[in-house]
Amino acid sequence: MTIVCIVGGGPAGFYTAQHLVKTRPDVQVDIYERLPVPFGLVRFGVAPDHPEVKNVMNTFTQTAQHARCSFHGNVSVGKDVTVQELQEAYHAVVLSYGAEGNRTLGVPGEDLAGVHSAKDFVGWYNGLPTNRDLRPDLRCETAVILGQGNVALDVARILLSPVDILKNTDITQPALDTLAESSVRRVLIVGRRGPLQLACTIKELREMVNLPGTRPEMEASDFECIAKMLKVLPRPRKRLTELLLKVAVETPEETELERRNSAKRAWGFRFFRSPVEILPSDDLTRAAGIRLAVNRLEGEGEDVWAVTTGEVEDVECGLVISSIGYKSLPIDPAVPFDPRKHIIPNTMGRVQKCAGLYCSGWVKRGPTGVIATTMNDSFDTARTLLHDMDEGTLDISTVKPGSAGVTTILEKRGVKPVLFSDWEKIDSEESKRGEARGKPREKLLDVGEMLKVAWT
Repeated sequence: MTIVCIVGGGPAGFYTAQHLVKTRPDVQVDIYERLPVPFGLVRFGVAPDHPEVKNVMNTFTQTAQHARCSFHGNVSVGKDVTVQELQEAYHAVVLSYGAEGNRTLGVPGEDLAGVHSAKDFVGWYNGLPTNRDLRPDLRCETAVILGQGNVALDVARILLSPVDILKNTDITQPALDTLAESSVRRVLIVGRRGPLQLACTIKELREMVNLPGTRPEMEASDFECIAKMLKVLPRPRKRLTELLLKVAVETPEETELERRNSAKRAWGFRFFRSPVEILPSDDLTRAAGIRLAVNRLEGEGEDVWAVTTGEVEDVECGLVISSIGYKSLPIDPAVPFDPRKHIIPNTMGRVQKCAGLYCSGWVKRGPTGVIATTMNDSFDTARTLLHDMDEGTLDISTVKPGSAGVTTILEKRGVKPVLFSDWEKIDSEESKRGEARGKPREKLLDVGEMLKVAWT
């Protein structure tokens, strides 16, 4: 039996495991996860009002319950056990631990109160233990989100959604309570380039357009000459741009006009803008506004870039959320890492110059794409690993101890893994607490409480 270790219990880890155990009866897989709970960004990244996306957890559960797959939560690789120790215990190790770092803006004032990364804000409303104490102050009228991808739109939607919609989701109760008291009435979603480079999908844009109680507010000047470009655009970009133009510049029909006129909240894209500085309050303690550089585009087609014009504009706001991307972090000194690209250098998932070491997901290719992208990427890494087994480039000739060897190491270090059956107790408790509130689940926010439930 070839035994494989996967580091990371999110989509990349589970999809890699799924392909390995389904494809080959001679492969056994152990998944190690830092938190006591599985599923990574499906649990902590997908918006609460997108329950259909979370259905993939059912597939991951089937994988975890497979006879040749085991889950070991509450194990921090690089701290509780080294990658080298895992390599000694397994024929192959796949690093699939995602991207938990924040990209910084690099502008003055980004450390002021009221400035958050989208990663932390999303983690807060989704119950990520490390973000439970974020406590964003929503006592301001205008929020500015920097970035125009799907995560930026998720954040905008959560900020503006009626609480009556959110209270039926798995959003955490502290987040729901904070949003219920929110003063935010206007959200500007800022991007350095133009409408033709908008980074979200049409599904996310349509959700913003149809969000109850809100109206769009755009700058018509941002859309000059865009309609002329439609005929040369690829179909997905064309559909997205047509919807954007309809919302931004066309006169709405009577029903839609009535809906907009009665809306108490507003949102809008601001194009051709880059952050220069977060402007402080009078006492210099928190954000009171943002200074934006006005840009113009150079280049043609897909290869356009933003160049500052020298003009700036100030926007008054009390909340700034930076949604400019996640980044992976080094896990262990023994593992090569590209500090510029924030990935593990690899060839088709094979970690360079490290026999028996592989990677999949965001740590392999960078934090881009949707869950389906991660699925295909992870299947590719699994295929690479199986190819190396068949070709003899992966040494599977020796007997390896697998989880038995790792458990011995962890016991000596006072670390007790959470098995999948333990997680099911947490899952049951969360569902029970959610049912009492009319929600699908009420997530446990504290690791200590998770462990207590798991081991009781």
